[in-house]
Amino acid sequence: MTRVGVVGATGYTGLELIRLLSRHPKIKIAALTAEKNVGQPIWKIFPSVMGESDLVCQALEVESLSRTCDFIFTALPHKAAMEVVPEFLEKGKKVVDLSADFRLLDPQVYAEWYEPHIAPGLLKEAVYGIPELHREEIKKARLVANPGCYPTSVILALAPALKNHLIDPKTIIADSKSGVSGAGRSVVLSSMYAEVSENFKAYKVTEHRHTPEMEQELSRVAGKKIVITFTPHLVPMKRGILSTIYATLQKPLSEKEIYGVYSKFYGNEKYVRLRPPDLLPSTADVFGSNYCDLGWKVDRRNNRLILLSAIDNLVKGASGQAIQNMNLMLGLEESLGLDLVPLYP
Repeated sequence: MTRVGVVGATGYTGLELIRLLSRHPKIKIAALTAEKNVGQPIWKIFPSVMGESDLVCQALEVESLSRTCDFIFTALPHKAAMEVVPEFLEKGKKVVDLSADFRLLDPQVYAEWYEPHIAPGLLKEAVYGIPELHREEIKKARLVANPGCYPTSVILALAPALKNHLIDPKTIIADSKSGVSGAGRSVVLSSMYAEVSENFKAYKVTEHRHTPEMEQELSRVAGKKIVITFTPHLVPMKRGILSTIYATLQKPLSEKEIYGVYSKFYGNEKYVRLRPPDLLPSTADVFGSNYCDLGWKVDRRNNRLILLSAIDNLVKGASGQAIQNMNLMLGLEESLGLDLVPLYP
């Protein structure tokens, strides 16, 4: 059994890691950290895991955790992660980081969207953790940068179209809607029930920090620089992301022809499900699972491809994909701990 530590266990992604790892046949959760809850059993913070884990939250001490754990998940805010990840790597631990700290290859881009990076030497080493695109690199990595939730939905939807030159990359518009859990568990006015309920709004228009992450990875797929228009929205539900993406086709194509391209690209990928045109994706159909459901329609009047992508932001958009990456890094079956049927309705 591989002993795993979850650093930052009391956020939504930390809790989701505990929920999923508790059923993993090859993993033992050996340590949980939570600076504000040191000394408290995790089940007192999250009664949902009562009977699943009796672990007590501890302080983040790299030396102690490195003795207790073989593998580390860091589910910390940006900046906090890059302060400790290098120390875990020095101790010989493999790490999946769920923050944004190691997703961007260029430290100048990171500084532009976040702040100066204190461990820039690791940016070139970190592997961007979408297994469907970077599986072989992930298998050999000691540090995987787990993708953001919005980027996961958008990149998986666009990658086959860009790789096969189906669309004009200058015309890409990604319009995404997320449940409130995407904002994290911190007490923030804009996430309060009275602010969210019966409300639907765009936010961080033209300035969302996931934008450079999407553009970096889409540029790698396309082999040239890609710039997109991305607008996120907050919807009054707990979890889930639906991204609707628009782009002009390079030449007229039928929906059947597009299916052929996507089917060949994703082959037998377990966690990417291709929908027929009469059954478009919805968040309820992936709730609680590691699936990304993709669908599309062709607007023949405008020669425009409309792609739709649905994920659970806490599973395929965060903790589920992190476990998928861990499995690859440890040489395990990729789907271990992730065989979850969506919780519809």
